[in-house]
Amino acid sequence: MMGFYGMGGGGILMMVVIGALVVVPFWRLLSRFGIPNWVAILAIFPLAALILLWVMAFKDQIDERRA
Repeated sequence: MMGFYGMGGGGILMMVVIGALVVVPFWRLLSRFGIPNWVAILAIFPLAALILLWVMAFKDQIDERRA
C-alpha cells in the first residue's frame, strides 16, 4: 500500500533530489546579485523560480573583485 497521497518512498526521494538540484544553483548565484541566500528556498516553486530568474536577469551583478 502506498501512503502519503499515493506517492511511494521513491517519489518522495525524487522530489527531494529535484528540489536540491534547483535550490543549490540559486543559492550560489543569488549572493552575486545582492539577494539573500535564503530566498533560494522559494525556487522550489516554479513560479518563484521564474520570478527569481527574471530578477537576476535584469539586476546588475555585484563583482567582488572590484570592491
